[in-house]
Amino acid sequence: MNKTVAIIASSRRNGNTGKLIDWIAEELNIDIIDLSPLNISPFDYEHKNIDDDFLPIMNRIFKYDNIIFTSPVYWFSMSAQMKVFIDRISDFLSIEELKDKGRKLRGKVGYVASTSISTQLDDSFIDSFTNTFKYLGMEFGGFIHVNCKNGFNSASYQNDVKDFVEKFK
Repeated sequence: MNKTVAIIASSRRNGNTGKLIDWIAEELNIDIIDLSPLNISPFDYEHKNIDDDFLPIMNRIFKYDNIIFTSPVYWFSMSAQMKVFIDRISDFLSIEELKDKGRKLRGKVGYVASTSISTQLDDSFIDSFTNTFKYLGMEFGGFIHVNCKNGFNSASYQNDVKDFVEKFK
């Protein structure tokens, strides 16, 4: 089994962010989990949402050592779908019978892949991931960010993708 999985959370699966992670996934021969079609409810202090798709997806993710979190940059932040997903990790901190499962994130390596209409990735975007990884006991393995202001131009990102993929070899 491949030790890396990508999670994408975007409003357009076949948009710029989807094209980027599809390219990376093909280079690494890894699976992609698309959060958008899944039923993942926001965090609920009463845990009435426990029967949605979150726990089955997490049980699948726990099998991997490396997780690529993939999101476009929306207003200096991750997509709403990714935010809901990350917020739900709180289930592993607040539901006693899930705490041992949540500890399975410790030692895993988190990566970030993103697109926007800017060359520079705003610190607030990447910090939200790196701080989450640190809190969960995960390592930060690096990120790739590509500027899609003029559309997705794969020729412009050849070296970036090559360098990112090398992190996994």
